Amino acid sequence: MPSLDYPPPLQRLIAQIRTLPGLGPRSAERLVLWLMQDGGRIEPLVDCLQDVGQRVEACEQCGFFIERDEACVLCHSPKRNPRLICVVEQAVDVLRLERSGAFMGHYHVLGGKLSPLDNVTPDDLRIEPLIHRVKTHPVEEVILAVGSDVEGEATASYLSDLLRMEGLTVSRLAQGMPAGGGLDHVDELTLYQALQGRRQI
Repeated sequence: MPSLDYPPPLQRLIAQIRTLPGLGPRSAERLVLWLMQDGGRIEPLVDCLQDVGQRVEACEQCGFFIERDEACVLCHSPKRNPRLICVVEQAVDVLRLERSGAFMGHYHVLGGKLSPLDNVTPDDLRIEPLIHRVKTHPVEEVILAVGSDVEGEATASYLSDLLRMEGLTVSRLAQGMPAGGGLDHVDELTLYQALQGRRQI
């Protein structure tokens, strides 16, 4: 006797939800069952997903999300410094930097970081458009705002070599002590980076 299971459409939906980052099989199942509890939950979600798929795309220049056929507010703002480019891994990093209010240049979203173990090579990232951009625009400095993990360090090293060959100043975000933190809550690598990145006051 075959064991009881959800109907095939529900199984397919659970399988799709499982592919989202941070969701395992149990979480995906709970989400789908929550959607099924009230028939009014599914249609608005479907409408939003279709709307995003049809109307939102990545800006060809910076890589941040824009509405299709609309100008990118980041790339076309006269208040921003076009000679300064901040390179980030993902579009969400642009929002984090913007919310800080500390950066008024342009951005470039890589779409990830180099990771040979995950088969992510330079061809998989938006590195070629970055090089084209610095060659065709009057850029003076590129700030690498990528992670400080092994993949982030490899990405930063690879990019700095390429960008220095173009005669650009290349810098990285300072790393070290978090604001409001004490030495007793900081690991050795963070302390090392804080000492190396110290500045005169």
